[in-house]
Amino acid sequence: MIAPEFPPHLKWLNAERGYSIKDFKGKFVLLDFWTYCCINCMHVLQELKLLEKKYPELVVIGVHSAKFHNERILDGIKQAILRYDIEHPVIVDHDFEIWKTYGIEAWPSFILIGPDRQIIGRASGEGIFERMNAVMNTLIDTYQKAGRLDKSRISFDLLKSSTPETELRFPGKVEADPSTGRLFITDSNHNRILVAKPEAGFPEGAVIDTIGSGEEGSDDGGFEECCFFRPQGLAFDKERNCLYIADTENHLLRKADLEKRKVFTIAGSKENGLPGKGRSGRQTGLNSPWDLIIFEDQLYVAMAGWHQIWRMDLKSSSIEAFAGTGEEGIADGPRAEATLAQPSGITTDGSSIFFLDSEASALRMIEDEVVTTLVGKGLFVFGDTDGLFPEARLQHPIGIHYHSHALYIADSYNHKLKKADLRTREVSTLVGTGQAGRNDGKASIAGLYEPNDVVYLGGRFYIADTNNHQIRIFNPVSWEVSTLQLKPAAPPVEEKPVILTQRTIAPEVASIDFELMLPGGFGWNSEAEQQVEVSSEDPGLAEVSAPKRAGDGFSYLIPLQLKGEGSTSLRIRAVVYFCDKESMCCFGQADFVLPIEIERGIAHKDVTVTYLLQP
Repeated sequence: MIAPEFPPHLKWLNAERGYSIKDFKGKFVLLDFWTYCCINCMHVLQELKLLEKKYPELVVIGVHSAKFHNERILDGIKQAILRYDIEHPVIVDHDFEIWKTYGIEAWPSFILIGPDRQIIGRASGEGIFERMNAVMNTLIDTYQKAGRLDKSRISFDLLKSSTPETELRFPGKVEADPSTGRLFITDSNHNRILVAKPEAGFPEGAVIDTIGSGEEGSDDGGFEECCFFRPQGLAFDKERNCLYIADTENHLLRKADLEKRKVFTIAGSKENGLPGKGRSGRQTGLNSPWDLIIFEDQLYVAMAGWHQIWRMDLKSSSIEAFAGTGEEGIADGPRAEATLAQPSGITTDGSSIFFLDSEASALRMIEDEVVTTLVGKGLFVFGDTDGLFPEARLQHPIGIHYHSHALYIADSYNHKLKKADLRTREVSTLVGTGQAGRNDGKASIAGLYEPNDVVYLGGRFYIADTNNHQIRIFNPVSWEVSTLQLKPAAPPVEEKPVILTQRTIAPEVASIDFELMLPGGFGWNSEAEQQVEVSSEDPGLAEVSAPKRAGDGFSYLIPLQLKGEGSTSLRIRAVVYFCDKESMCCFGQADFVLPIEIERGIAHKDVTVTYLLQP
């Protein structure tokens, strides 16, 4: 059968002009029918890239036939092409004209056309590389012997060649550490995680650390050497002082030790596993882990590729499917029997687990071993409707965060931030107009563009505004939206040990009053955790207890017990956060040496030490 021609009026992207099948005479043409929300379509893009590189005789052409209303927006398709680094032309098949002509029934599907325009075969689902690779050499040899093969490689005018660089590139998820005011950001297309310190009340934040070299890969190691591949979900573990990372397109779970500044792979084998099959983390194949939450010392994973929720025991490192059969659907019931549809966001209120099934545009809950749908009706039922849970509608939501009896939802394809109140069981819009935009201002008119996540920190909500390549800030008091301006942190104060005048302390029990002072024009960051540690350089002569905060200021009482005779010294190490009152962005660090001379038989004498910090 001769392959039908492409309708000439359709729009082409990633190409300088429209083409006809006749233009590819002498080439194999592989049509990829896809829609950019589909997780299986995302997976095959990497397979197609391998085929394109291996076979210059093959031209891949994407045919984008949208499932959701939002996927019909031309710029949204352009953003998807850039996000997934697609390097072949894409035809925008809005009305399913090519889809119907070729008799397609599912995403992703493929049609292989020979150099003589004959349809050679068709397929659907993942695994296209293996199927094509098994027959291509035979097909190439057959057509080459017949003199009908063009082996030259065709180049196209790709969108990425004219796209400017941005500080963030398709940021995926955000996570917070309220105890220190840190914000973690998956800078997905830069293959890294940023650690920032937003300042309360100001639309700027210092980037205090970067996890990842920026190179695409899966190497473990130090923060500067390790690699990721479009990471997404994050979960901060305060007890272990680490960050868990869903390394989505590597199909891995990673752990970043924030103290040692090293990254380790804890689960995944870089090969897709089988739905529901679990054992020790490093021996188990995963499939597009998209988001994470820690609940009762278990790491729960929104496993988008398997349409399941998984969990990993953080003590034993075993991992297993927790909810969902692996079949795509929206059936409620006991967690092992329920069906899910590409879960992409997950959170907890401390007793139940809530997650978003993006392909079903659904908000769902796991409570008492049962999966229940709160918002959503089916795989093709979606919209932009506020109201009580049964009537409310979402459109491919991806991000979710629990805060104060409510769920905050990044309703991605509606370009909104929404609130699902768990007490009134009602959904309402907080930010966004329903149209893609990027303007700041009042929340009702501010613009978002496919937001992917949200987190609460320091009285504000931080939104991963993915297609705008920005982090947006929603203030629920003023109802204003602003944009977080990320900048490198000011260099820390140089750590120079300061030798203070020797003090004489005679009795066995004494104390030191230690007071930190700031110069004019600076103020303490009240939201950050100030830390003061004291140690003895000769424990045989002096023993110190943890310093005690004195009052509301930055004065500390250091209990001291003397155990011998002679001279010794204490080291006082302070990690403190203070800000220039104009720029509101500085980071300070101090390190002192306080020599102490021990003498017996004289009167009790405590010591007062005042130190002026110098930024």
